[in-house]
Amino acid sequence: MSTTASGGGQRHVVVIGAGAVGCASAIEALRRGLQVTLLEPGEPGGEQASSFGNAGWFSSHSVVPPALPGAWRKVPGWLADPLGPLAVRWGHLPRALPWLLRYLASGWTEARVQRIAEALRTLLADAPALHSELAREAGVPELVEQRGLLHVYRSRAEFEGDALAWRVRARCGVQWEEWAEPELRAHEPDLDARYTLGIFVPEAGHCRQPGAYVAALARHAERMGARRRAARATGLRIEGGRLRAVLTDAGELPADAAVISAGARSGDLAAQAGTPVPLESERGYHVVLPGVTAPGPRTPMMAADGKLIVHAMRDGLRAAGQVEIAGLAAAPDWRRAEILRRHLASMFPALDVPPAQVTTWLGHRPSLPDGLPCIGLARGSDDVVLAFGHGHVGLGGSARTGRWVARLLAERRAWPELAPFDPRRFGRG
Repeated sequence: MSTTASGGGQRHVVVIGAGAVGCASAIEALRRGLQVTLLEPGEPGGEQASSFGNAGWFSSHSVVPPALPGAWRKVPGWLADPLGPLAVRWGHLPRALPWLLRYLASGWTEARVQRIAEALRTLLADAPALHSELAREAGVPELVEQRGLLHVYRSRAEFEGDALAWRVRARCGVQWEEWAEPELRAHEPDLDARYTLGIFVPEAGHCRQPGAYVAALARHAERMGARRRAARATGLRIEGGRLRAVLTDAGELPADAAVISAGARSGDLAAQAGTPVPLESERGYHVVLPGVTAPGPRTPMMAADGKLIVHAMRDGLRAAGQVEIAGLAAAPDWRRAEILRRHLASMFPALDVPPAQVTTWLGHRPSLPDGLPCIGLARGSDDVVLAFGHGHVGLGGSARTGRWVARLLAERRAWPELAPFDPRRFGRG
């Protein structure tokens, strides 16, 4: 038996990052009999984590990549309007330009979009069921529900403007119900009258409190035997193609294997493992009206006109959305959160949304330009698994990702289903 960093027979895996993907990966690695250390500088599920502030959707139908044919026509608007649904800060443009060009190319044709969608469907199709199982095991079954998700439109013409996206979803096996205005009004009596059409996706689910859910997964991993280390990964020590240690700001952590699942901060570590990838932060904002759930949505919904998701969570009514390309270090632009607050108020006219009572948040979606995460082995060592870059589907995709990561750790080889997610698809630089 080979000598391990843990000094025994079990292979010791350091999971870098205790977000949704990292926690799910730790749990599944433990099931495989591996020894696990969960490395995270902050509290799992805390405000620093992208999982804390997301919209809480287990949207098994979120298979359409962000860029669609003709997106290049919108670039001048992204640059000209700093408060638009998708905006690029001028100061970050030189660094972001290669990512943006790849982003546009990935959705250049409907055929390319369809290929990406079919790959994402393999990651997301059973997300609600997988998360229900994880939540039960973690002792928080009440945090995961499968009551469907609703997209609302002001008119059929607005819906038909999204025809390509829904056509792509249909080819992937997604089914939905159309709610005409009377039915929409019956289901959502508080919704503003400008919305006249609803598209309801029954298969999808949602999370009542993403931060609490991730924290529960981390505790579950610890109960299963994982050790948690409060430190930040700064590098990897790889010798002769074998991982020897994860470097941290608190010293070296001997390891036989590592999972890089540090979200938008995974890029430098991936490069040290010989696999540079074009990772970018799609900065997202949210607003929460604490303690308020009504008047509001009966079903978690997305408004097509505002590109935001509204969801009554355990701590209050949350509106989440916006995409801002500005890097990790730029200061927040809280005007973007104010846009969400105003749109929330306009969607539910009976709702009192005073600015002083609203809490705001900014987080970083780790995104690759083709809309697909990196899930696979590093080029520099098959002891290192990359699992990041899930963009808008990190929470939903984390459960399946965790299972794939554990299999990669055990087998040290990929399989055909993982080909679209191969971290080496971007080349060597």
